[in-house]
Amino acid sequence: MALAALLGTAACGDPAPAASAAGRQPAPSPSVPTPQKSTPQQSTPQAGETLPAPDQKIPGDPARLAAALKGTSAALNAAIDAWPKTGKPPRDVELLALHQQRVYRYTARHPEVAARAFARLPSGLAAQAKDNTAAIRELLSLAHPVKPSATFKVQPAPPAAELLGHFKKAERRFGVEWEVLAAVMFAETKFGRVKSDSHVGAQGPMQFMPGTWKAYGMGGDVQDPRDAVMGAANYLRASGAPRDYRRALYAYNHSRAYVNAILLHARQMKRDPRNYYAYYNWQVFVITTAGERRLTGP
Repeated sequence: MALAALLGTAACGDPAPAASAAGRQPAPSPSVPTPQKSTPQQSTPQAGETLPAPDQKIPGDPARLAAALKGTSAALNAAIDAWPKTGKPPRDVELLALHQQRVYRYTARHPEVAARAFARLPSGLAAQAKDNTAAIRELLSLAHPVKPSATFKVQPAPPAAELLGHFKKAERRFGVEWEVLAAVMFAETKFGRVKSDSHVGAQGPMQFMPGTWKAYGMGGDVQDPRDAVMGAANYLRASGAPRDYRRALYAYNHSRAYVNAILLHARQMKRDPRNYYAYYNWQVFVITTAGERRLTGP
């Protein structure tokens, strides 16, 4: 069951619309913290300071939450700038990106606290925070909790630079913006970290149904990241991109919430390419009936 299935969305080429989210709320997550007091070092990691622990609690006070997001984002951008973008990401990038992701998962579930925190941020960061929070909230609205005993196949993501090359090559060939292709792989399998097929049989890092892959995969290997990206660009182009991304993405995945999330994440990568590398280091979370569980990362 791949990430698309964990979030309750349909895979590429699935003819049936996504199930209605009405009456289905995300399962409570033990990793979502309650409001607490926090030292400045805990809430505002800066370059050269102690890095956030993988499960460090997120402050629930708006002022401290804003400070956490501001400090984490600044430190993460600096760490991304220092990373040569080859090989495995350095530990500071991994930990800061995970902390940023967890902050946004918290704000997605706590809209009132989030609104008060975002009002304290500089305009650029506030816009980023609103987009990321809205995108996560859209996907969480489709969440379909699984049993705690469910097993999943995960694997390391291909190198960020290698994937970026695939996205840009597909953009040159099919005219589909690389940021949109990256956002699709990010939402579907966290850049290939989720290896399991979906419960309906969707496969590979871009989550293709077998029939759709046969029609648009151009004879490639659905499990190969390069081939999968090319197939996705081919399908999106045939479905209306780049003229109408909403139409094309809805054909890819029959969910308005999914379409909104993809376009929000793509917009952030267009605004600052460093956001691609931040998203690349976000990890796989699964929502179970017993709470939220992280499957990958430090």
